[in-house]
Amino acid sequence: AAKRLVTVDFAATVHPSLPWTFEPQQRRVLVGLGETALAFYRAKNTCDRPIIGVSVYHMLPPEAGLYFNKIQCFCFDEQLINPNEEVDLPIFFFIDPLMGEDQRFDHIDRISLSYVFFESDSDIPEEYNHYIRATRTDQAPLPLSAPDTQQQASEPAGQPVNQAPVAPP
Repeated sequence: AAKRLVTVDFAATVHPSLPWTFEPQQRRVLVGLGETALAFYRAKNTCDRPIIGVSVYHMLPPEAGLYFNKIQCFCFDEQLINPNEEVDLPIFFFIDPLMGEDQRFDHIDRISLSYVFFESDSDIPEEYNHYIRATRTDQAPLPLSAPDTQQQASEPAGQPVNQAPVAPP
């Protein structure tokens, strides 16, 4: 017998208060029951401060969630994205072969997976505060004695902004 194939459609939305773009890198994948598949979403923080986002998902038909198994997913963790940084977010999954034995799915060959990103209320970790300090323009400059300004001054010019910051010693 031929292996049953299911089309998984991907969609993405960003809550209006979150200054990010977020979209699937592929609109759909065709996957056999029991086979693993890897898909990516891309998110970009379009503002001048680091933001932590949290995602929730919705699946149609809802019963498909019984058989849709995420091995690795960006949705398992909050995502901290630095100012103007763009990141690829993976989802590695498989559809349980038992779906083929469920009569509710006899005529269903398509599953839709949609994610919505919201801004998290988690605090930005201390090691990312230099992004906030470096981009604020509505306040007086920080005094030179402020913590970690000496380290920032000694960093080489032209260092890419999207590199992970180094924690102070």
